Amino acid sequence: MRPSTLRALRRAAELTRQNRFTEALLVAEPVILAADQQEGAEIRRWLIDHTARFTAEKENR
Repeated sequence: MRPSTLRALRRAAELTRQNRFTEALLVAEPVILAADQQEGAEIRRWLIDHTARFTAEKENR
């Protein structure tokens, strides 16, 4: 996965934890849509492996 994609996913996770869902989508959607098949698979794996990043409270990090 490209470093820029990973940064976008991490930022989207942070925004989601802050209940800023629209902004999270605006950050993540372009990189997800631009991903080729291989990177798309990596993104799916990352999202599955890091679901807690999107749901954990900020102070639990």
